[in-house]
Amino acid sequence: MAEGAALLRLLAWLSPAFPTGGFAWSHGIEWAVEAGDLRDAATLRDWVEDLLREGAGRTDAILLRHAHAAHADPAALAGVAAFGRAAQPARERLAETVQQGEAFCRAARAWGMAPHPGMPYPVAVGALAGEHAIDVEATCAGYLQALAATLISAAVRLIPLGQSAGLAVLAGLEPVLLEVAAISRGAALEEIASTAFRADLAAMRHETQYTRLFRS
Repeated sequence: MAEGAALLRLLAWLSPAFPTGGFAWSHGIEWAVEAGDLRDAATLRDWVEDLLREGAGRTDAILLRHAHAAHADPAALAGVAAFGRAAQPARERLAETVQQGEAFCRAARAWGMAPHPGMPYPVAVGALAGEHAIDVEATCAGYLQALAATLISAAVRLIPLGQSAGLAVLAGLEPVLLEVAAISRGAALEEIASTAFRADLAAMRHETQYTRLFRS
């Protein structure tokens, strides 16, 4: 695919305006704010960096790369999707990735995406990019940047934090995003692991949080 067209499609698919419902999920950040773990820009940056390096960021990047490679093999793609569902540490996190993935597939029908019930979000993005022959490196980096932006957007509303402070956090994370994308290159599905235990606990405790604005 021509580089310009590929860029336009990635910008559309990973835009906050693309109807995946990402604005409704906080990935456990809502509980972390209530617990006092996230109080300002500095604690937010540390939290998101850990998620990228040790949690969902690295996991999603590996899943996306394997989905990109398996886009033309339905059985292999189904296997990647099953692995992605099994890797989720909590019920709300499973719902978050699957419901966003299914919403992505529905919205991407304009680009020829078929329905894929139960497909995690990074798997759906990787599969569609592979189908359109869009560079996996650009797709992976773009996905991670969109993930970080979504997490920061939730925190900006919850802490609360100013938009300028949130953007400064996102800008400061650029080297981390590129590093995580590079680390995921060549990683096997069996290498997926997470040590972001506090974030996993936050997702579990969010299920019974008394007051909730977000779905996870």
